[in-house]
Amino acid sequence: MHPSFPAETAQHIRLLALDVDGVLTNSELLFNQDGDFAKAFHVHDGFGLRLLMKSGIDVAIITGKQSDIVRHRMGDLGIQHIYQNQAHKMLAYEDLKHKCDLTDQQIAYMGDDLPDLKVMKTAGLGIAVANADPSLHEHADWVTTKMGGHGAVREVCQAILQAQGKWDAIVETYLTHGTWIDAL
Repeated sequence: MHPSFPAETAQHIRLLALDVDGVLTNSELLFNQDGDFAKAFHVHDGFGLRLLMKSGIDVAIITGKQSDIVRHRMGDLGIQHIYQNQAHKMLAYEDLKHKCDLTDQQIAYMGDDLPDLKVMKTAGLGIAVANADPSLHEHADWVTTKMGGHGAVREVCQAILQAQGKWDAIVETYLTHGTWIDAL
């Protein structure tokens, strides 16, 4: 486990790419009697992603499943780069890197299970959630203190913003204006 956030590495991050199930959600799929399912997203994670994007850091989703729920939630957050149904996440990662004209060192990737391992190791900043498979902990640059679906993404967003010297201005904006829309 990595006890301290690699702030120097995070200073170069221009894009945070995320898995969904187990990172933005707690990994549970709730099915009703008709076979429809639901996912729960933590509101702090969504707000953290909005702060990140408002501060000039892009966000992307790379997930192995296909879900209208994910498309809808990411649309609500304003996330443009959504890669669903990705059995081989490295292909999506390479496409994203090319489209955004970024280097590996400018990308952070956050995952929770073995399908995320190769992308997490390739990205400049590889992050595993607290309840990730132990193999991810072993290879991560940093492990969150919070579990996936329980504010881990917000923890990462705030750590990146702090490393880039942007967090204090965000807090000051809320103290002064009470909102981020007008002042940031």
